Parts: sequence; C-alpha cells; structure tokens
Amino acid sequence: MKSNETKFLIKKAQRHDKDAFTELMQLYMKDMYRTAIAILMNEDDAADALQDTILTCWEKLYMLKKPEFFKTWMTRILINHCYDIIRGNSVYTNMESYEEPSKCDEYNIELKEAYASINERYRLPMELYYGQGFKMREIAEMLSLPLNTIKTRVARGRKELKEYYRDC
Repeated sequence: MKSNETKFLIKKAQRHDKDAFTELMQLYMKDMYRTAIAILMNEDDAADALQDTILTCWEKLYMLKKPEFFKTWMTRILINHCYDIIRGNSVYTNMESYEEPSKCDEYNIELKEAYASINERYRLPMELYYGQGFKMREIAEMLSLPLNTIKTRVARGRKELKEYYRDC
C-alpha cells in the first residue's frame, strides 16, 4: 500500500471510521505479531499484547499528530504492552513455561526457534530493523536507547543468528 493511501486511512480512522481502522490494523498485523513474539516468545501473551495495542490505538488515535509516524507510534504502544505483560508475568513464569510452537505454521516455528537462540536484548532491535524495516535512529527513539547501543545490539544479534544457523 502506498504511503498516501496509508495516510488517508489514518486520517479516516482518526475520524472514527471503523472500516479504515480495521484495514490499518490488518495492514500492520503481521509486523505487530512478529514484534510481540520477539519480545514475549509466547503466542498467548503476544495475542493479548496485540489486542491491548489495537484497543489503545483506537482509543488514542486522535492524539497522533503526524500520520506518517503511525507505525512507529503503534509499535511503541505494542512494545509498552509487551513489557507490561512481562512485568505482570515475571512472578509466575520461567523459561520452561513457554509453550511449544507446535500449533503454529512452519514459518512461526522457525522464527521462534531463531529468536530463542538470540540473547533477549538483541531480539527486539533485530526484529524492528530486519523484520519491519525501521531505521536504527527510529529504533533508538522507540526504545529510548542511544543509537550506538542499537547498532551494537543489531550487530551482536546478527552474530548470534549466524552462529545459530551454522550449528543447525
């Protein structure tokens, strides 16, 4: 979808057009899911984060000043919801409690396995940079980290992925 069409959808959604908002969410659903999985490594929690994000976006869409930053704004909301879920679950979960990816398709299994092999701090910058095409500077702003930290995390994550695929 072209950027002008997306901006038009955003403006319609800001005027509470439910169909435009639904189309926007469908447009970005795959990216949001991959981001949530990169952070949470659990389908149920990722689905909860997506649901919360969609609701928050609908309720707060009027606050978005520039439509060209919609995806960045929405991704930041998603990241915050994911971290809220982690904080809420931290008392109850450990690595053994994460579900097996058996009920998802082959792509998601491979994605989860690859993400599981990467240090937790590298997952999100890797997904945002390679999976969604955000610029390093945008990622740094979203995560409130220095630009060089993001560059380092992406480089180290890339190195860990290389080692993972070499060992396969």
